[in-house]
Amino acid sequence: MSEIISADQQHIQFNTGSCAGPVAVFSRKLDGNMSLHHGDTGASLEHRKTFLEAYGIDYRQLVCAQQVHASGVYRAQAQDRGRGAMEYATACPATDSFITGEKNIPLAIFTADCLPVFLYAPQYPCIGLVHAGWRSTAAGIVAKTLACMREAFGVTAQQVYAGFGPAIRQCCYEVGAQFRDTFPGQVSERQGRLFFDLVAANTAQLLAAGVRREFISDCGICTGCRCRDYFSHRRQPLPGGRMLSVMMLR
Repeated sequence: MSEIISADQQHIQFNTGSCAGPVAVFSRKLDGNMSLHHGDTGASLEHRKTFLEAYGIDYRQLVCAQQVHASGVYRAQAQDRGRGAMEYATACPATDSFITGEKNIPLAIFTADCLPVFLYAPQYPCIGLVHAGWRSTAAGIVAKTLACMREAFGVTAQQVYAGFGPAIRQCCYEVGAQFRDTFPGQVSERQGRLFFDLVAANTAQLLAAGVRREFISDCGICTGCRCRDYFSHRRQPLPGGRMLSVMMLR
């Protein structure tokens, strides 16, 4: 697994050998709070508009989720454009992952320590965008998303490229003893304290499902270490804001 994003870049570049590909971007704290449900939401729509204009995306067309830290996967279609874009109440309920095979449908998730997982199968083409916190990861959300992509579009995991956005890393993610049973092999101990590797847990799911290791890329950004630059639920006072991750076929 390689790091393919510098600290100043905000987009995922899949190692497909081609410059063409989907829009796959994430915001920073400097771009403002993007959530309509967390933190100071007064300027969130303007933040979305300004951030997405650079990528040719209409913020009013976003397809958003009412994220519940579970394993719900939703297949977005043309009629879903705008769900949750202007009001949280209209977002897709009980959803933490999206898939689509249609162009110009901007999928959106919101994070502040949880892991955004970008999935892309160029042969179809189709995409997936996953909100992977520890609960969703324990529920196997990445593996479930890959299974839904296979069922909907006929692509195998071996054809899928994956990219990880900013998230809290093992250096900062202190957890309780129960994590050892939930995530065997992904919890380390330092000076009597336990730390969970969220990225390793999701990498293991991808590999077990059949994704090729050389097709997995990671931005390497820790929201805990870099809480000045990225929202971190664990490192900053509540109520905090959220970053926006967006993926769209062109």
